[in-house]
Amino acid sequence: MRRILVSTLLAAGVLAAQPEITFDSNAALLKPPANLQLGEVAGAATDSKGNIFVYERTGEQLTMGGSRFFSHGGSKLLMFDSTGKYVREIGQDIYGALFAQGVRVDAQDNIWAVDRGSNTIMKFDSSGKFLQVLGRKPESINVGPPPAAPAGRGGGGRGPIQGDNFNRPTDIAWDTQGNMFVSDGYTNARIVKLDKTGRFVKAWGQRGTAQGQLNMPNSIAVDAKGDVYVADLGNKRIQVFDNDGAFKSEITGVGSPMTICISPGAHQYLYASNSNPPDSLDNGEIYKLELDGKVLGKFGRAGKLVKEFGTVNQIDCRNPNTLLVGEVQNWRVQKVTLKP
Repeated sequence: MRRILVSTLLAAGVLAAQPEITFDSNAALLKPPANLQLGEVAGAATDSKGNIFVYERTGEQLTMGGSRFFSHGGSKLLMFDSTGKYVREIGQDIYGALFAQGVRVDAQDNIWAVDRGSNTIMKFDSSGKFLQVLGRKPESINVGPPPAAPAGRGGGGRGPIQGDNFNRPTDIAWDTQGNMFVSDGYTNARIVKLDKTGRFVKAWGQRGTAQGQLNMPNSIAVDAKGDVYVADLGNKRIQVFDNDGAFKSEITGVGSPMTICISPGAHQYLYASNSNPPDSLDNGEIYKLELDGKVLGKFGRAGKLVKEFGTVNQIDCRNPNTLLVGEVQNWRVQKVTLKP
């Protein structure tokens, strides 16, 4: 018991010792219409023009037996302009939008909605036209047991691994050649690599704590060299792999990273949110790091006020000093501006 307590206090001391980054925040950036209430903001992203895309978990009021209650009714992908003015909903009532997990925008301004409920990732062009779906939604009828996983196509998880069929995926990222990397993490515990057309290339990872093993990989990012960074949430670390999945290094000391983001440009930075640390004495903050894992500082804390965070599920860092932070618990997006 004493050893566990000492280890916990030492870990908390390491987190607390990181330098604080001063910042401003706008928690009222988005201006949805009066008839639209944001739900749990699972994803927030921007395109090259500054437009903002929010993938949120929504619902509706239902009446049963004279009583009213709120029920998850799917998810909505919403577009706002750079000033926060509401533009439109994308993919309204689309079949795959069941339980939002995140949204990303690629180098061509295509919009990718990661949906954990339907086991799919949906691609839209910059105008909102549907283009492609990765993965497959489960059939609504029982058609028998799924086939065994092909040899060499990943492992781990509580469900079968079936090439490019996902089981509660969490995030997507791209390298400079357009290859896609999907963290397939809430039931499976693996990373899936696809080529730029969406064709399955390979998968790696299995459930565990050793190097190269994963426990709820909740987010993914790729740097300019093609190295793949995985927020290994359950193992309280960020693992770094080369482009083919070989383990390179791990980053610890940033709590339990729920989401990560790598900024573009000649000098890239890594951002990580510590949003699921039940045993931490200092939690809810976001870290700014060099790609080698050196912590440059941290900002924010858990809470509901402005400049506080409630389960940060996604960070957009297109501008390394102006971030969008999507919060599940606080049902909002904060625009964070870091000061020198």
